[in-house]
This record gives sequence, structure tokens and C-alpha cells, in this order.
Amino acid sequence: MKIAIGSDHGGFSLKEKIRTYLAEKGYEIEDFGTYDTASCNYPEIASKVARAVAAGQFEKGILVCGTGIGMSMAANKVKGIRAAVVGDYFSAKFTRLHNDANIICLGERVTGPGAACEMTELFLNTPFEGGRHEKRVNMIKDLETEFFK
Repeated sequence: MKIAIGSDHGGFSLKEKIRTYLAEKGYEIEDFGTYDTASCNYPEIASKVARAVAAGQFEKGILVCGTGIGMSMAANKVKGIRAAVVGDYFSAKFTRLHNDANIICLGERVTGPGAACEMTELFLNTPFEGGRHEKRVNMIKDLETEFFK
């Protein structure tokens, strides 16, 4: 499975731990930055990862910042992206099972590395259930084409 990963400076350490963990498990990972703890702008990183996932270059994406919230807000602006902030195992599983999320967002300041790695792997390996959830995901997709006045 090809995975796109990225973080801002506030999520750099956790991103590195997740990247190493997944690489050891045999995942193919491309790191979109940042590559150190120097201050950077999370929307730039989120955009790179989200656009690569939306284009089909990667099956799923992982974004990390201080809370995961900023990354999710930025990533969800890209058409075709359903990025979910996850802080527990249930959410990591059900955002895939019911929402067909394609990017997981985590927060270094709120989630420990062990739990983050396990939640990420759960996210990556849980299939979309489809069925009644397919209609709802399609409704989300429809929102991307609506124009509001």
C-alpha cells in the first residue's frame, strides 16, 4: 500500500515515529515534509498530501500537526478528500468503515506515539463497509460540487 505522509513542525516527531513504524511493517511511504522542527505552514503540507491522494498517486494519507485539526481543515478543502481527526481506536476504525476517509489526521500534542501508530495501522487496514454508508459518502461528494450564494 502506498501512503503519503506529512506534518508541520508541531507534528514532526510523531510523524517520524509513525513513518518508521509503517516502513518497518513494509508500507511504501512518501514523506511530503516537513523534515525538521523549524516553523512551517501546515496548509502547504496538507495540500501536498491531499492533492497526491486525490490524484490517486497514493491509496491513503497521514497528516500530523499539534492537534490534527488544522491539517484536517486544510486537507478537506481538496476535492475528493475525506480527512478525519482521530484520537481513539473506535474513530480510527469507523472513519474508514462508515465514512471511507482517505486521510487520517493526528495530533502530536494530544496522542502518544504508541497509540498513534496503532490507530494509523487500524485506519490503513479497515475497509469501507459500503452498503447504506455508500449513499452518505456520495452525499458528501455531492457537497463538493454545490455552489452556495
